[in-house]
This record gives sequence, C-alpha cells and structure tokens, in this order.
Amino acid sequence: MITLDDVKQNVKFAQLISKADEYLGVIGYTEHGDRHCSLAANIANNILVRLGKGEKQAQLAAIAGYVHDVGNIINRDYHAQTAAVMVMQLLGEMGMDYEDTIEVAAAIGNHDEKDGSPVSDICAAVILADKSDVHQSRVRTTEFIKKDIHDRVNWAAKSSFLRVDDVKKKIVLEIKIDTSISSVMEYFEIFLSRMTVCRRAAEFLGCKFELEINGQKLT
Repeated sequence: MITLDDVKQNVKFAQLISKADEYLGVIGYTEHGDRHCSLAANIANNILVRLGKGEKQAQLAAIAGYVHDVGNIINRDYHAQTAAVMVMQLLGEMGMDYEDTIEVAAAIGNHDEKDGSPVSDICAAVILADKSDVHQSRVRTTEFIKKDIHDRVNWAAKSSFLRVDDVKKKIVLEIKIDTSISSVMEYFEIFLSRMTVCRRAAEFLGCKFELEINGQKLT
C-alpha cells in the first residue's frame, strides 16, 4: 500500500506543492505549502483513527490531506477538481491500487466549501482538517493586515486545535483569537461557509460539530 511517507518522498508532488504555494503567494493568498499540507494530512489521519475508521482509511485520508491543494498550480478556481485529476495520475504512476486512488481523488475533488460536499469518511476528514487550519503562521507578511481581512483574521488566531471526542461523538474546533487584532465577527465574515461545511462533514462522520472561540462555545 502506498503510504503518506511514499507520497512525501515523491519529487513531483513536492514540486507541485511548492509551486502551488508560490503562485498563491503572488496573488495574495495565505500559506498553502508543506506546513499546511502536512498539518492537514496529520489532522485528517487523526480524525479517522480517533473515530475507529481503520488504519487504511486513515492513511488514505492523510494522503488526500497532504496533496489536496496541488490544483492551485493551475488556477485557484476549481482547484479541488483539478487537483483530483492530477493526483489520480501521479498516484497511478506510483502504483496505488485503483480503488484507493478513486477514494483519494473523490475526497480531494470535494474538499472545497464552494462546490464540494462530504462524500466519504475520507472526504469528511480532509474537509475538517483543511478548514481547521487558521493560524498566524499562515500569514506571509504583516504588511497587509490592516487592509486584508484574511491576513488579519489568521494573524489574530494565536492557536487552533481540532478536538475529536469519540465517546461523546463531538468534533470541536478550538480557536484563540486576539480580539485587539481582529474581532470574532470578522472571523465569521470570512469563515461562515467553511464552518457550515465542517458541520456537514462532522455529521457525515456521525458527530456533532462545535466551534469554541476564546473559551466560548458556539454550536
């Protein structure tokens, strides 16, 4: 079975992630490089492990989480679908079982909140992992914090953690925001659609999604 480590060692995937992040930086997007990809992979894997979905499913979710954004090398629009096609080809070259490749591609192609939906456990895990990465380390420069709401909200996010409670069947996104930099209202202004798809993803996994900002639960 192809593992996340195998994918991380693949030169083509490394080049795609690096260049996609570089091009997104040119048009003003936050960090989407190896840091974000590795974090999404680890969180997606952890979600399915904690929920008892099996090691194979968790490993496929980790792979999908790691390469979910490579489509940005083509264009930001429809990057999820573009990534799915690109990943299918490269995983095929690596010798991944075709059924597993389909699972990974479907998860990637449906991870974006604008036009995607949780279609599998793997996909739901990738959605939650991707959308939970809100943190000041994603801001490339503080130059535009006052003008750019995305940079401002991410810069204000001092920490974020996705807690999976397999007993109570809850998935809680815990965020600490410095409200002297950005208000909680601004967070919702840009992330409401992402939180909506997170709720749907959690429900697909048989869980309730909760958002906790500065210790205050919002359900």
